[in-house]
Amino acid sequence: MTPPLPVRRLLAAAVVVLAAACAPADTNTPPAAASCVPGALPTRTAGTLTVGTDQPVYPPWYLDDDPTSGRGFESAVAYAIAGELGYPRDTVTWTRVPFNAAVQPGPKAFDLNLTEFSITDERRQAVDFSAPYYDVKQAVVALGSSPFAGATTIAGLKDARLGAQVGTTSYEAIVSQLAPSSQPAVFNTNDDAKLALTNGQVDAIVVDLPTAFFITSAELDGGKIIGQLPAGIGTPEQFGAVLDKGSPLTGCVSDAVERLRAAGTLAALEQQWLATAGSAPELR
Repeated sequence: MTPPLPVRRLLAAAVVVLAAACAPADTNTPPAAASCVPGALPTRTAGTLTVGTDQPVYPPWYLDDDPTSGRGFESAVAYAIAGELGYPRDTVTWTRVPFNAAVQPGPKAFDLNLTEFSITDERRQAVDFSAPYYDVKQAVVALGSSPFAGATTIAGLKDARLGAQVGTTSYEAIVSQLAPSSQPAVFNTNDDAKLALTNGQVDAIVVDLPTAFFITSAELDGGKIIGQLPAGIGTPEQFGAVLDKGSPLTGCVSDAVERLRAAGTLAALEQQWLATAGSAPELR
């Protein structure tokens, strides 16, 4: 016997509800985005924005290893982002996190982190990135006395002993763009890489271009930028702020970065702190 139409509709509705209740949860559903109410975001500490960075940090990104100063490109950008989010300087606190630890899976000790993190698909598996705040190129640095100091092409560095900081796109650039005949050396920090260069353990190191300008002008006696690596095809290498995977703050931080870009603030800060970038010869 077929139930009357109203009864059939009720039964169908009950089946749908029951099926939904028994279905497995969609673990891929992203968390709800924060409302971006200025100064009232769901941060680690209510009313405070915690910004992370490595230790030590270097010019021109941070000056005197002091991220709190607002001096240096990333320190200035961090405070500019905080201001856009409704957090004045006295409500911003800093924490130090090793570079590699910041991009590993797991809960973070910061709300966002600015440490020259290049946005990559591999890293996106473990963390969120904000909209990019800087387009960057890599550069090769050597001592002027090096037999490779006069190289003008990528092929001219084929037999050079090269090195870079572990886990960075500088190291990836050695492997993918320079492809030297010997295995690249890996260092825990740029300081270690510079020491190895000074001691003759490597012929050249690879760092981002603004860092190359700083270390050759202020830290390496006789240091020289051999050249910058050409941009690859498609989207250039870009730096973004790192956040927890699925952070409700990611959209708010990205919106803040885009507002700073539209207002010309990022360009002004780049001019202030990174103005020398772009004057190194390009290796072909």
